[in-house]
Amino acid sequence: MTYCLGIKVKSGLVAIADTRLTSGVECSIGKKVFTHQKNNHSLFVMCSGLRSVRDKVITYFKEDLEINDNKYNKLYKAVNGLSDQLRKVADEDKANLTKGGLFFNLFAIIGGQLENDEEHKLFLLYPEGNWIEIGEDGSPFIIIGNSGYGKPILNRTITPDSTLSFSLKTGFLSFDSTRVSANDVDFPIDVVIYEKNSYNLVEQRIERNEVSEVTQFWQQTLSSAIDKIPEGWMDKVFRQLHEA
Repeated sequence: MTYCLGIKVKSGLVAIADTRLTSGVECSIGKKVFTHQKNNHSLFVMCSGLRSVRDKVITYFKEDLEINDNKYNKLYKAVNGLSDQLRKVADEDKANLTKGGLFFNLFAIIGGQLENDEEHKLFLLYPEGNWIEIGEDGSPFIIIGNSGYGKPILNRTITPDSTLSFSLKTGFLSFDSTRVSANDVDFPIDVVIYEKNSYNLVEQRIERNEVSEVTQFWQQTLSSAIDKIPEGWMDKVFRQLHEA
């Protein structure tokens, strides 16, 4: 499985991707985020789905960017370019994958800002090649892969006015909640930060030992906060228990 998170706030973009490829007796890791930085063209792509499909689509897209980078002056045009490569790979491989009992199920998060974009953008691309823009009259974040465990904290805290720092901290806690609950999502994580109108992507890999203190702090804080929750509403429950 995969955990990839994209957040769009007014000040920029935050992206987090885990690196777990396989779990069990032999665990392997691999990069799930691709970044492209050239002049005023800054974008990243994160994918979930079959690794063979992901690798082939990204390889084709990289080659397309090398040839056609200048024609993509807005991010949605680059998303269309990625969609074209996804459909191309579907034409080449989908029938054989289906025969082998495998799903053609690539999802992608694309974020960034190109020269004619009035602001940074974030998109979700579906396996069929269609897409939606994230943050347009809706939630300012999107998760692909193992999405269930990490959403609650984001739903409760992230707004368009959140800072990049707050978004990264909350995004990490969302990942950590998923990691604790799912054995197919794990460290290290790759983090990408984009500040509005900067045309500069910052990418870093973060290892488990670098954030172990944060994980411990969060676990202790949660336990302490639960202890402090008012208990009056529970009285009738335990009163009935003791009267039984």
